[in-house]
Amino acid sequence: MKPLNEVTFVAGQISADDLSDAALAQVKLVVNHRTPHEEPGQPDSAEMTEITARAGMRYVEIPVAGLPDRTAVERTLAAMDSLAPGERILLFCRSGMRSTAAWAMAERLRGAAPDDLRAAALKAGYDLSRLPL
Repeated sequence: MKPLNEVTFVAGQISADDLSDAALAQVKLVVNHRTPHEEPGQPDSAEMTEITARAGMRYVEIPVAGLPDRTAVERTLAAMDSLAPGERILLFCRSGMRSTAAWAMAERLRGAAPDDLRAAALKAGYDLSRLPL
């Protein structure tokens, strides 16, 4: 898990074992940006719902193939906005890049400055220099 801001973490594919670290970080919502059956062996939505619930977290699936579209960005923003004070969110996909892009585009809808978003993403290891913000 890599922090993008005070309440948002991003990661590549997660497992049940990763959720203990997320719980310690006060993560209460996990958002999956992978498409179903993207690669063999990835947990499906039912499995992810079950393992996040066992960890005391909510789970949302927002499939993204390539660049996040407007609907995916708006759904990501709605997920981010659903957090109660003190709660944190973990966004994941195969590598974390799509999730980082969805986060940045959602934050842009809130009015965040593109350069600040790119800097936060780069600090977490994701280059959004080509992302239209």
